[in-house]
Amino acid sequence: MLELHCHTTYSDGTLTPAELVAAAASSGVRALALTDHDTMSGWDEAFVAAALHGIEIVPGVELSTVHNGRSLHILGFYPDANKLRVPLNDRLQGRFRRSQEMVEKLAAMGYAIELPKTSPGMAPGRPHIASALVKAGHAKSSREAFDRWLGDDGPAYVHYEKFSIVEGIDLLRSCGAVPVWAHPYLFRGGAVEAVLKELVDAGLMGVEVYHPTHSSSQIQKLKDLCLHYGLLATGGSDYHGPDPERKAADSTQLNMLHLPLKLLEPIKVAAASLK
Repeated sequence: MLELHCHTTYSDGTLTPAELVAAAASSGVRALALTDHDTMSGWDEAFVAAALHGIEIVPGVELSTVHNGRSLHILGFYPDANKLRVPLNDRLQGRFRRSQEMVEKLAAMGYAIELPKTSPGMAPGRPHIASALVKAGHAKSSREAFDRWLGDDGPAYVHYEKFSIVEGIDLLRSCGAVPVWAHPYLFRGGAVEAVLKELVDAGLMGVEVYHPTHSSSQIQKLKDLCLHYGLLATGGSDYHGPDPERKAADSTQLNMLHLPLKLLEPIKVAAASLK
């Protein structure tokens, strides 16, 4: 019923906002969050499509920050777009610079590629570079491209431009957005318990408890931590669209977590408290 983490072609998803909304509606989703990486560009199209399909759009963003030398993603729900637009444009430009550095590294290793042209407001990332490597014949699949070159410790990897968790959380809260730590157990820069304490001290308001990569014991641990710190519990499939490289049974599906709509109301209340 509730999806609070999805991506479109404006970042590293494969469906347009309208296509995502249609797919979500047909999957039984009644409230859908658009959380593209460092951009809000898909919102308008999603709102129009949602009116046709009778579902609610939760405006959001997935902000890329850096902590302990590793990428840490923070979801922001219900930001004031007018306040966030200029700061996000700076983050988008940083993504373009990072992508170009990775392209140059690959070229120096003998793997020349041409990045696909992006539309205004689109956030380029490693999946786009991986696709370009496949198109150029350097890799058989995006997974191979990540394994050989683009993974966090790969020879073509480039760190995000420095943007701390404190800066990220401050930015979201100053724009009226509820900051939530995305998929904590995917973070590779420290123990979840220790990093969460730092995030809470910085003003974090929630944790993505429910995520396809979280085990049942990890979910329970995160629920306990939310109770301990008084944090909101959110969740989502982190859906990026159909994945042609994976069997349907192994890929992420919309509404796969069957999250109840009641999780959304506390987020709305928290957002109202920031306005």
